[in-house]
Amino acid sequence: MVFGAALLRAVLEEHLPSDATGLLVALSGGADSAALLTALKQGAGWPLALRAVHVDHGLQRASLALKEASEKLCRRLAVPLSVLEVRVDTGTGVSIEAEARRARYRALALELRPGECLLTAHHAQDQAETLLLQLMRGAGVAGLSAMPVCRPFAKGWHLRPLLNVTPRELGAFRASHAVLAVEDPMNRDPRFDRAYLRLRLWPAVEERWPAAAETLSRAARHLAEAQESLDSRAEERVDRLRDGDALSVRGLRALSAIERVETLRHWLRAAAITPPPASRLTEALKQILQSRSDHQPAIVWGPHALRRYRQRLFVTPAIVPALAHALEWRVAQGSCLPLGESLGTLRWASQPGGLDPRLLPDSLSVRRRRGGETLRIGARARTQSVQHLCQSMGVLPWMRDALPMLYAGDALVGVADLWQDAHFSVARDAPGIACVWEDAPILT
Repeated sequence: MVFGAALLRAVLEEHLPSDATGLLVALSGGADSAALLTALKQGAGWPLALRAVHVDHGLQRASLALKEASEKLCRRLAVPLSVLEVRVDTGTGVSIEAEARRARYRALALELRPGECLLTAHHAQDQAETLLLQLMRGAGVAGLSAMPVCRPFAKGWHLRPLLNVTPRELGAFRASHAVLAVEDPMNRDPRFDRAYLRLRLWPAVEERWPAAAETLSRAARHLAEAQESLDSRAEERVDRLRDGDALSVRGLRALSAIERVETLRHWLRAAAITPPPASRLTEALKQILQSRSDHQPAIVWGPHALRRYRQRLFVTPAIVPALAHALEWRVAQGSCLPLGESLGTLRWASQPGGLDPRLLPDSLSVRRRRGGETLRIGARARTQSVQHLCQSMGVLPWMRDALPMLYAGDALVGVADLWQDAHFSVARDAPGIACVWEDAPILT
């Protein structure tokens, strides 16, 4: 089928999520996205609202011409257009190509409305080029799967309806429908990897193998199918090894080396966390599985970390939350005390067997653990260190500095809603007040 409104409608009917609420076309001002928007507009009768967005990176003199071309096309087609300006890091040592892409997709994610579908004009040759570039980077099956037709994105989806369409087919459509566009000079600048591949290598590839774009795109689809199978098996292993918010380290040890890596990758991606590079992930598994049982290894990458405790593997922030400074908390029914980012809020509530307000000052000091603190948690109990209580309860070691310690002067009254000192407590059935820790972080 020749590319046009009918073909585009067929692709969208196959891949468009059933609960999509609208279509947002990423319009660069270049030829491919102009053809996509024109074909969409020609497909009259769409039940979904259609609009366009242009991202101005401000990196080149042609930026104004690209923006004006987008505005002119949208006026001619009567399609609403939003123009987003972004700033791109161009510092020494950074990949401008990669930084521009990151800035663009951050802006597009913010622009996308709930349930809306972002449409981009990636075509068969783009898919083939992505596969070749990923090969040059030593990517695995997931990377070589290249670009999916549809994937969840921000508050909606990202759809690439032209992945089976060649540049020649798009060119023929533009010529027959007088679609005007401006060429982005960055696409002709061999300093950038994709432009270098397109200008220097692709002509020779296509001369030898004229159907290279379609063939390589088909290979990427086969790899995507293989990745789906790997993901399905990894999901089964994750479900089997899941231990609350953690994974079983014993279960990981029972897997083969490649199964461990794929299982860990799938677990992280399911938590919307980008896994570390393969070499870092392999080293992480080595530390997790081989370090002594009394060690608590932490493998940090970016804003995340993998930490092991008692044969359980956790993914945590690289910098775990902790009380920044002492706070004063008024002792009164319903009084609340926000503890800071990711630490939740303390609230006083009535509770039989709780603390005796007659023995408490008007306010307590809420402090960070320093070490050496002790409590007697029952009338007939012996005095124990908070460290021992944490170990007995299985409080994660890296979360112990997040525990709010409640003090009356220099006397430790309690630790959040975990333990309270018998000296300040009422009898088991007598009315009292208790600390309630709302939105507390994961402790065990």
